[in-house]
Amino acid sequence: MEPSEVTRAGDAARNPPAGRSWLTRPVFGFGIASFLSDAGHEAATSLLPALLAGMGSSAPAALGVIEGVSDGLSSFAKLAGGWWADRPRVRKPLVMAGYFITGISVGFFGLATSWIHVAAARCAGWFAKGLRGPARDAMLADAVPRESLGKAFGFHRALDTAGAVAGPLLAVALLSLVPLRSVFLLAVIPGVLAAVAIGTLVRTQSPAAGHGARPFAASLRSLPPAYRRFLAAVFLFGIGDFARSLLILRATELLAPGRGAAGAAGLAVALEAGHHHHYAAASYPVGHLADRIRPQRLLAFGYGIGTATALVAAFATPSLAVLGLLFALAGLTLAFEDTLEGAITASLVDPSIRGTAYGTLAAANGIGDLISSSVVGLLWTLLGPAWGFGAAAAFCLAGTLFLVAGPPAGDGGPGGDGP
Repeated sequence: MEPSEVTRAGDAARNPPAGRSWLTRPVFGFGIASFLSDAGHEAATSLLPALLAGMGSSAPAALGVIEGVSDGLSSFAKLAGGWWADRPRVRKPLVMAGYFITGISVGFFGLATSWIHVAAARCAGWFAKGLRGPARDAMLADAVPRESLGKAFGFHRALDTAGAVAGPLLAVALLSLVPLRSVFLLAVIPGVLAAVAIGTLVRTQSPAAGHGARPFAASLRSLPPAYRRFLAAVFLFGIGDFARSLLILRATELLAPGRGAAGAAGLAVALEAGHHHHYAAASYPVGHLADRIRPQRLLAFGYGIGTATALVAAFATPSLAVLGLLFALAGLTLAFEDTLEGAITASLVDPSIRGTAYGTLAAANGIGDLISSSVVGLLWTLLGPAWGFGAAAAFCLAGTLFLVAGPPAGDGGPGGDGP
């Protein structure tokens, strides 16, 4: 169906014309905010296994439940946040509040006396993170020409992940200076600065550029069939896409017999930093390439790497070479996944419902994470790591095959062959 004149006018208002630079002030502002936010919460997340182990809890099960439940709660918040994000006036306040609450939530890890307290703080922070995500992605998509969506999302993911590289390194440095619990309190600072960056670098979008939000059910029904099929592939893959903190725990358990608990923890955090390095280094090149060829093909390749990641995790050995490969594959998977899913979504839906589309995308990923992280953690505890990560590999492969079997995504969009 051809878009209406109103839709064309709105699209022109919300997407800059071709030829304009893609590195706009909002793109830069969101990149800086994400760098700071990830530096804070990844510093805290990288030390969560050590904190839980010190509490005497069953670390694999507790960590799997914490990650799974918080990601699942975040997914529902993203669905609601996406619908709200179809109202341009609320986007900036929603994003600022989300960054601020996520930032301060990690400080409560340092005050926790049981894994239940950690779970409560994590859920509060991830709920706020879920609310802000679709609004941020919709503003990011509206800030660049259509043919530059891949570069913009790749640049954002690169800075976001550079913060995730800095986070574990910051944790290691702080851990040599202050007690473990104090690191969580200090990790609040960059998270709060992320909210400040949004307030100072990102302008509020003019309400005139919006279309007016539809009722929630109507917004969901208006999502096109091609996008719904794409979402099904994302969801299948997401059921196997476990939280990366489980890889930290896997490395820690493998390395501990030969290197001691402290040495294993330090090496695991260093491996996690390497994971984020690969993620950051690959994000912009992947996005740049997606502006030239169909992004669905690249995403299928990335999903294939995700399948390999789960298989290597299932049969990993204490070898640093094997563990280095494992974390590198995990980082590459996220570079393809996070960069391309956002760009494909922007190419498949009308700008008037981009908020809802990003909300449903995030919800599909979040529900998948809820299932995956919980199942991997529980199977690991009951039957061993090979069973947990092996089940994850099966679902990753199913999502990959479903994506390959579907019609090309983004006709006429980034990297598409359409007019």
